[in-house]
Amino acid sequence: MNASPAASDALTALLAFWHDAGVEDCFGDAPVDRTRETAPPPPARATRAPGPARPGPVTPLRAAPPPGKVSADTVAEAVALARTVARAADSLESLTEAIRGFEACPLSTLGARQAVVWRGEATAPLMIIGEGPGAEEDAQGLPFVGKAGRLLDRMLRVANLEDQVIITNSVFWRPPGNRTPSPEEQAICAPFVARAFELVKPKLVLTVGAAAARAILHTEEGITRLRGNWGEWHLPEGGVSAPVMPTLHPAFLLRQPQAKAMVWADLLTVAARLGVPPRGPDSKTPH
Repeated sequence: MNASPAASDALTALLAFWHDAGVEDCFGDAPVDRTRETAPPPPARATRAPGPARPGPVTPLRAAPPPGKVSADTVAEAVALARTVARAADSLESLTEAIRGFEACPLSTLGARQAVVWRGEATAPLMIIGEGPGAEEDAQGLPFVGKAGRLLDRMLRVANLEDQVIITNSVFWRPPGNRTPSPEEQAICAPFVARAFELVKPKLVLTVGAAAARAILHTEEGITRLRGNWGEWHLPEGGVSAPVMPTLHPAFLLRQPQAKAMVWADLLTVAARLGVPPRGPDSKTPH
């Protein structure tokens, strides 16, 4: 059955809403009784090979991980390497070069043109952390420069925060097809994100999107429950901490413009905590 363009757009927007809300599983329309016992299939008849030879011990085969996935051992090794490399960086500039030369994250080998690290003020009081670079970010080498980034910039400008931010992502290479970065990919990049946090020492952190909030706050909660509520990001090894405000991703606002009011409220809360008054005589939601 062919759906109308309006129905198709509505379905796409609904699926995007549930994705950003953290829903990752789908269920069938009809229930399936998985407690009912069913007869196992008959065993295949074995044929004995001629000769008295007895087979030796069998070495179990390790299944190859699916594309984009890495084993737990590989992740642990990559995280340890990233931690060592990140700790050696004593400035944002040296950290940027370390990230650009880092090859242990699988995303760096899956078609990304370059590492996308950060933009903004190196001593900013507000650090904004998104999920991952998109196509325009991958082309320009800067985070949040596409359509969603331009919307974010407009909202920051009206909130009088445009010169108060440093912007980065939870991963530094574009995931194939602009998919959400996996927890393993975020874990490998986390030491670099933490080192940037330690070097900048922002007063506040704003995470945009569910994946960024989960990576920073180490939670499985959906973004609809997290947004608008303060959390805390604390680095035990460096003693650096800051309050964290999760909010919706600007890409979601492009699909659901009515949600702009929620993000605008979050930005005003952040600005008020920084002691920054909004630009202009009122605080209407920017478009």
